[in-house]
Amino acid sequence: MADGELAGIGVLVTRPEHQAAELADAIEVAGGRAVRFPAIEIVPRPEADVASDAKSLQQPDIAIFVSANAVRLGSEYSGSASVAAIGPATAAAVEATGRTVDIRPAAGFDSMQLLAEPRMHDVAGKVVRIIRGNAGRELLAKTLRARGATVEYLAVYSRQATRPDQAELEAVEQHWRSGGIDVVTIMSVETLTNLVSILPATCHELLRQTLLVTPAERVIIEANERFPGISAELAEGTGAHDIVRAIARCAPGNP
Repeated sequence: MADGELAGIGVLVTRPEHQAAELADAIEVAGGRAVRFPAIEIVPRPEADVASDAKSLQQPDIAIFVSANAVRLGSEYSGSASVAAIGPATAAAVEATGRTVDIRPAAGFDSMQLLAEPRMHDVAGKVVRIIRGNAGRELLAKTLRARGATVEYLAVYSRQATRPDQAELEAVEQHWRSGGIDVVTIMSVETLTNLVSILPATCHELLRQTLLVTPAERVIIEANERFPGISAELAEGTGAHDIVRAIARCAPGNP
């Protein structure tokens, strides 16, 4: 992507603090301004609690990692199982540990695409361990159980809304009102929900008037239910450059 493609564009980056750097850097390399305002925090569960939970589970035939955070905090709990990863970022995190990803979506980066893979149909009688946060969509477990698998969860972290102080809230509102935020990036429905709950009510109309960029169709659906008519653009993937390309396609002031 050519330098300057996002020149003059301010982008609110709502990813967790430890995951925001790649996207913020990509925005700035493209000439934009990244405004970091995490709306979600990843909190590791105590290692002793995770280890205790893992001991109570059956040995898995397939271990599914739902996110890069699940890999970062739970890679040791996949044992000798075949490893499945949802999306390229999660697969890359698995491979960075030296493990092979045995099952991944041929296209896409969500549960539906993973479930479409042939090996996820051949699960009758197998034990599937889903390594994830403290909660999430039940589609994977529900579908795999219907296909005859035993599905068990191992939670290795919790997701929490951040708690910015009054000065941080006032700063982001002032930045927004002065024209410093043209685009908001949202990676998940939970992030959107948290952002709405965190922002002062006086910012909700600003959010409705701001372009939203996301890799998840579910976010666009939720955003339109909350803010009918909100402008939204679907990114082709979850990677930083996927998000930047989506911003460049329709950001205010860009051709």
